[in-house]
Amino acid sequence: MRAINQLLLIGAVVVSVFLTANTLRAQNDQNGGSQRQGNRRQRQGNFDPSQFQQRMMDRYRERLEITDDTEWKAIQPLIQNVVDARASIGPGGRGTFGRGGRRGSDANASTQSQPRDPARVNPAAEALQKAIDSKAPPAEIKAAMARYLEYRKGKQADLERAQAALRAVLSSRQEAIAVMSGLL
Repeated sequence: MRAINQLLLIGAVVVSVFLTANTLRAQNDQNGGSQRQGNRRQRQGNFDPSQFQQRMMDRYRERLEITDDTEWKAIQPLIQNVVDARASIGPGGRGTFGRGGRRGSDANASTQSQPRDPARVNPAAEALQKAIDSKAPPAEIKAAMARYLEYRKGKQADLERAQAALRAVLSSRQEAIAVMSGLL
């Protein structure tokens, strides 16, 4: 009987040690997790678009194996034109579903009030989104959609012209790299 009591006591001590260790580890993870989230927010708060753009251009220069500064000065604006033309088209156009959900949701209320870069606004997409959000009559939605598709077609033509200009100055190897990098 005494042996059983000792085994039960030892078992209870072992269980309590494991529970305490798990509790401490969970608290540590929670504190570390919130610290990591804070660091992530801090990095996002310090986001500099020009630094991002510079890093992107540096990666393209490295991928295309351009070591000569003169050559890079000739090619870099052409790459920038392609990047800008592609961004003007966007995945679905500016003003459509973005930043995690529908524009009308409460989650995006803070982003809606922020001023937009006029150079990046797609007025046709804005009009189409407004027609969708206001549940406009089908004829109005179709007209807005036709304007939006025409706008995108024009932007696609701009992209193709920018890509052709870039393709004209690249070697065959660089052109293949540009294709694999998503530039062409």
